[in-house]
Amino acid sequence: MDKKIAIIGLGKMGLNIGLNLKEKGIDVFGYTDTSEGLDYAKDQEFKAFSTLDETISNFQNNTRIFWLMVPSQAVDAVLFSENEGLANKLKEGDIIIDGGNSYYKQSVERYTKLKEKGINFIDCGTSGGVEGARNGACLMIGGDKDIFDKIEWVFASVAEENGFGYIGPSGSGHYVKMIHNAIEYGMLQSIAEGLNLITNGKYENVDMKSLLGVWNHGSIVESYLTKILEKQLEIYPNLDEIAPIVDDNGEGAWTIVEAIEQKVPLASVSLALFERYSSKGNDDDANKFISLMRNGFGGHKITKEN
Repeated sequence: MDKKIAIIGLGKMGLNIGLNLKEKGIDVFGYTDTSEGLDYAKDQEFKAFSTLDETISNFQNNTRIFWLMVPSQAVDAVLFSENEGLANKLKEGDIIIDGGNSYYKQSVERYTKLKEKGINFIDCGTSGGVEGARNGACLMIGGDKDIFDKIEWVFASVAEENGFGYIGPSGSGHYVKMIHNAIEYGMLQSIAEGLNLITNGKYENVDMKSLLGVWNHGSIVESYLTKILEKQLEIYPNLDEIAPIVDDNGEGAWTIVEAIEQKVPLASVSLALFERYSSKGNDDDANKFISLMRNGFGGHKITKEN
């Protein structure tokens, strides 16, 4: 079988998936609309094109597979832009894999829209970060089972051994990845809050990198995340140089909405998301109102800004 794949979007995740596939002996190439992406690919000796037409023309085989690795907000533009959208350039039987963090309801809509054109759409939740993309990711796959079976070799090539699985119908891959990312919110928050109590606790000058080194050898809380943090503290030993702002990419909010719709409790994840909002200063006025009320009913001191 002629194994050939085009990666659409050559950022750090997309290019590293491409390099992973290339290392497995697969004919892989990519598309990017940025000069930075082209330069990055060239540095890695990875074949890349600046137009979709050039990318598509590099296929000669019957089954054309396109792996999208673009931000969730860009997927519709890449697929459905008038004239220049990928869906307008493909033929019946072609396969699109969305490996990004798309909202599962939108994935189902895209599946339906592409199905009308005879184009197959697979939603693939991708976990493991840049290192996983390069050396073996964890993949959660949704879509038509016969299409999954046809291109299972793609997922086996990208994933860590035993690190991929067919979840179910369209949307299910991105659904479980959405919840996976929400679980991540809670785990990050729990680790961070515990370490914060240590840095602000009874015993001063605890070496946090050394402590994590101990925890990362046999403790119950040893994890991929604590190992990452140990490495990061080696690069950034001074916490005072880091702003206390944590961004969110939407998956936490999507999961909370889903939990409300299904009437399923999701307390720790919800609190973790709201803490991220707090980190951006979005709780500043609320804290001021609380301070004023406490002063009004209890005479508690109001701290004024300098």
